[in-house]
Order: sequence, then structure tokens, then C-alpha cells
Amino acid sequence: MLEEPIRIERTRLLSEKQVQSYVENGFHVEPGLVTPEELTSLKQDTVDLARGKYPCDSLKPLPADTSDTAALQSILCIHQPHFISPIIREFVLHNGICSVLGQITAAHLPYWDGSVKCMQSMLFVKPPTFQGQAWHQDEVYIPTRDRSLTGAWIAMDDATVENGCLWVVPGSHRNGYLFPQRKHESADEYDFAPESFGFDEALAIPVEVNAGDVVFFNGYLLHKSLKNRSEGYRRVLVSHYMNAWSVLPWSIKEGEHPANADRRAIVPVAGIDPYAWKGLEPEGQNVWLRTCTANTK
Repeated sequence: MLEEPIRIERTRLLSEKQVQSYVENGFHVEPGLVTPEELTSLKQDTVDLARGKYPCDSLKPLPADTSDTAALQSILCIHQPHFISPIIREFVLHNGICSVLGQITAAHLPYWDGSVKCMQSMLFVKPPTFQGQAWHQDEVYIPTRDRSLTGAWIAMDDATVENGCLWVVPGSHRNGYLFPQRKHESADEYDFAPESFGFDEALAIPVEVNAGDVVFFNGYLLHKSLKNRSEGYRRVLVSHYMNAWSVLPWSIKEGEHPANADRRAIVPVAGIDPYAWKGLEPEGQNVWLRTCTANTK
């Protein structure tokens, strides 16, 4: 007989009207969810990661006389920093963030009980003149089976049109349609990732937020960011979550049937992990870097 899963209790922060707005529009902004003290800790950990504080093949220790600016100057994004940083892992499990996730992640599904798991974290540094990312849907990269993929986007700095805030197409998630992609022709504006197309870009709106605000958005929601045209960083920690009751076919192992694929390098953050009997896969002790040379044309 299977053991009863451990339940992670979270409070309810949103009204039913706010939850329904997320279901309809595909995004929600929760102001001031991360405190100034927490942001200070996160910014310092960003520097610590870049300087190689944590044992990791991709981020080697830098000479002591290397400035923090020099350590950060080529990093656009660090993928999976929660694998090596206990500070980032604390933010993956942030009570306020996970409380909201426990209300919205699969609010479109009848009988959902608020159970949520995390599979990815991404720490964007985005120094001045660094490119953004063209229109895309996160579901292209992290497939779920119930359209519950949700990003929690922590603004570490004020995010503005000038420094490359998010742009979204409200409601573009509703049909669960994955738009086709192609190589873009805007290398000065966007990084190497392809762009989604086939929709009305005139419907897009910027999501300008203050440091400490958190933007939650559905994995099918069309979104992009532009080049950082300011003189400061546009730092963001975004983690991706989904309904814990749905398996995660993020990749397929050799000989594995897609119907049974379920990657278990996850972090349960709310409710229960109904597949706890499967155990967890090792997360690894490395990160993946998305580096960039400033494009000042």
C-alpha cells in the first residue's frame, strides 16, 4: 500500500475574482510579494553564483580581484541555479509565491486541489544593451499535459519598457494552441531563440512592474522581452511550475514510451506530490549558462 503523501499547506492570497482573471487573461501581477530584504539577498546570490561561490563546472571561482561588474558582464541567464544555490531554492519555495501558485496553476481544471511542483529556475541578469527574447510560449520548451505550466517572474529591478520588461498578448493561452516558430531577423533586439508568429501583435501590452512584484503567467501565453536600453541591469528570477497531478514528459529516455515519460527532477511546493512513490531524480550539480556579448549597434 502506498504511503500517504506529505501535504504542504499554503495560505490563500488571491480573491476568486483575481483567480478568474488569471484563467481568462493568462497572467497576474502580485505587487510587493518579495520584500526589499529578500531582493537584497537574491541580488547578492546572483553575484555569488557568477563569481563561482558554489561548486559547479559551468561557474568556476573567479580571481579575488575580479569586480562584480566583470563577473556579471557576459551573463544573460543562468539556467537551474536552484540545483546549486540554497538561496535560489528558498525562492523556488517562497511562501507567498507558492501560495498564489496553489490557487492559479491549474485553476482551469475541475477538482484540482492546489498541488504544484517546480521543474525549472532561470536567473536573468540582462546587463545594459543585452538582447531580449522574441515572441514565444514556454509550453514549447516544457510540455505539460493539462496546460498548467506557470511561470513566476520575480522582478529584482523595476522592469520598464526601456530596460526590457515583459510584453504579453492577453488571452493568447486560452485555446492551448502552440503557434509555429521561425528564425527571427532581429539579432540586435532578440537573442538566438526562434520567434513565434501567426497572431495579431497589435494586441500586445507591456507589463511594467516594480522591484519585488511577481508576474505569474500561463505556459501558453505569448510573451517576449526587448533589448535592455537602460544603463542598469534588468535582473529577474523566473521559475516554472505545474500541476503536481500531471506527469512531466519534459524529455524522453531511450526506449521510453512518451505516454509514460515523467521527469522527476522536481521540487514539490504546494499541496501533495501524488507520485512521491516514484522517488525523485537527481538534480545534478551543474547549471547551464546563456551568455552574450553586448550588442551596441
